[in-house]
Amino acid sequence: MCSIFAVADSIISPLGSSSEENFLQVSRNITGIRCHDDPSRSQQPFYASLLEPADAALEPFDPAIYLPFERLVMASVKDALKTKKVDPVDPRTIFILSTTKGGISLVETQPIHLAEARRIALHQSARAIADYFGFFHKPIVVSHACISGLLAIITAKRLIESGRYDHAVVAGGDMITRFVLSGFQSFQAVSASPCKPFDADRDGISLGEAAATIILTRDPAFSSCPRICGGSVSNDANHISGPSRTGEELGVAIRRAMNQSGLDPGDIDFISAHGTATLYNDEMEAKAITLTGLQDVPVNSLKGYYGHTLGAAGLLETIISIHSLKAQLFLPTMGFSRHGTSKPIKVSNTTLEGKFRNFLKTASGFGGCNAAMVVQQS
Repeated sequence: MCSIFAVADSIISPLGSSSEENFLQVSRNITGIRCHDDPSRSQQPFYASLLEPADAALEPFDPAIYLPFERLVMASVKDALKTKKVDPVDPRTIFILSTTKGGISLVETQPIHLAEARRIALHQSARAIADYFGFFHKPIVVSHACISGLLAIITAKRLIESGRYDHAVVAGGDMITRFVLSGFQSFQAVSASPCKPFDADRDGISLGEAAATIILTRDPAFSSCPRICGGSVSNDANHISGPSRTGEELGVAIRRAMNQSGLDPGDIDFISAHGTATLYNDEMEAKAITLTGLQDVPVNSLKGYYGHTLGAAGLLETIISIHSLKAQLFLPTMGFSRHGTSKPIKVSNTTLEGKFRNFLKTASGFGGCNAAMVVQQS
């Protein structure tokens, strides 16, 4: 099995227009979540982490040609590619797009005719983004609920290991429109205050807008970069919107990812959890972490800084965790103050310094999907 290295990345969010700026803001304990009173998205005020309408990072991309979601993702891809670690026109490079809702905003702004219906399709957005940057191959779309970003990285890893490609540019993003927000409100899943992952008083999610990109390669010239060394997916087969009550299925994904990486529970230095701050997701994750012998490993959720960024979440949270490895800092869980799960995992609400080399990233989503991935600093 070849080594897959993460050689460049980018995050565009309310906290900044680069990964470095985002990591600095989070390390300063700054959140992008605010109370918004925007009738175009909701009849009542709501808490979310939203981009400013005139975000400078989106300006180079013509709004008459590209949907808002596409412009957001393109800004992140452009920032990541400026490192010139990978050439998009190289036939050995694949582009993968991760999103849950894509250009769904079209249904809110105009009647949907045949042309608009075709334009709203996720593969059309992927093609538009890929063509702008000159990617050689037809892009791949990964849209698998809230594990999309993590699954996209795992998919890229598998494709490179198969020998089909040497490099992958993996990008993801979503925007919070009225359609998206109302869906979560209909589940009564949106918190009336900034979300509190794993906390006893948690009552739901906060949503967020962001795009993130990570560039992967098998080129041994980058062997000093963090390595994606294990990744697996599973499914609860339990309920369309409710997670497993036991955590066993996420546990399966965690064990498989760790087996691929050749690591034991004692080798994991921290866990970047999905941590949505809903009652059932956090309870399920805590059980899965305990079932896999990781209950004494420091755990954080980044949702208190960014909200749930849907198709970008797995990517964004992996990138911030990679920068945590590089800085040797473990970031706290904003909003957490006292344990609220039946299994008392080691959720941290303070910044920790240490010698960190390996972390586990987890994600879960509607339909019972789960994903787990291990990253190691080479």
